[in-house]
Amino acid sequence: MPDAEITFEANPGTLALPYLPEIKSLGINRLSLGIQSFSNAELTMLGRLHSAGKAREAYEQARAAGFNNISLDLIYGLPDSSVSSFKKNLAEALALAPEHISLYGLTLEEDTPMYRQVQEGLLPEINAETAADQYQAAEDILAKAGYRHYEISNWAKPGYESRHNLTYWQNRPYLGLGAAGHSFRENWRLANTSSLDEYLNSWQNDLPPKPSENIYLDLENQLAETIILGLRMDKGITAEDIENRFGQHVMYKYFPVIQECTGLGLLEKSDGCIRLTARGRLLSNEVFWRFLP
Repeated sequence: MPDAEITFEANPGTLALPYLPEIKSLGINRLSLGIQSFSNAELTMLGRLHSAGKAREAYEQARAAGFNNISLDLIYGLPDSSVSSFKKNLAEALALAPEHISLYGLTLEEDTPMYRQVQEGLLPEINAETAADQYQAAEDILAKAGYRHYEISNWAKPGYESRHNLTYWQNRPYLGLGAAGHSFRENWRLANTSSLDEYLNSWQNDLPPKPSENIYLDLENQLAETIILGLRMDKGITAEDIENRFGQHVMYKYFPVIQECTGLGLLEKSDGCIRLTARGRLLSNEVFWRFLP
C-alpha cells in the first residue's frame, strides 16, 4: 500500500536521532512528536526528559531524514501559564512549520506527581478560564496560519489530516497489533495484554494473544459513540449518515437533546449538518454526556 499513512510516535527525550533515517527507510512516512511545550520550566514541571532545544533538534533532524509530514503535540491549561506564555509556545511551534498540530488540555490524574503538587499547594490549580482563553487564541492564530481545525484537538494544513485518527472519530473498525494494541471490530472493543512477554509467548505457541479487555457494544452504545465521535469533527454529523448506518428513525430520540443544545448555543444546524459551535467546542463534554444511553 504505497499511499498508506504510517505514523511513528516519539518523544524528543527518548528518540534516538541517528535512527531517524532508518525509521524513514522502513516506510514510515509520518512522525508525531510529543513536544508538549517549548518552555524549559514547563517541561520540567511536566517531568519531561527533553529540553526545548532538544525538541527543535529532533524536529530538524526529522526534516533532514526526509520526513515531510510531521505533527507536534502541545499542552495548554498548564498551572501558572498565561495566554501570553501559551501564545509564545504556539509561535515556537509555528516557526517550525509542521504539517499538523495537536493541542491537548491538561488533565490532572490522581496519584501523579503534578496532582500531588497541586493538592499540596506547591502548584496553583488549573485555571479553566485561562485554559479556555488559550484554546480560543489557538483557534484564531492557527486559522490565520493556514491550518484547518478539523477536530476538537487537531489542526492540519490542507491534505495532512491524520487519516488513522479520522478512522477512530468515524467509529470505523481498526486493528491493533502488538502488546497493548487496541482494536475495534464487529462491535467489540479489544485490548491486547500490555505484557510483552505474554504477548510474544502466545505467538510462539501459535495462540492468539489473550485480550486484557473485551467489551461488546450493543446498538445503543454504538450509536451514541458514533454521534459523540462525529461531533468532535468540524463537519459534524448528519441524520442521513447516521440512519444509513444504523437504520431509519434512530435519530428521532435525540432530537430533543439536539434542540436543547442548539438553544444553549452549543450546537448549530446548517446544510443538513449538526456540529459544535465555538462555544460547544469549549464545553464539548456538556454536549456529549447528553447523548449517552
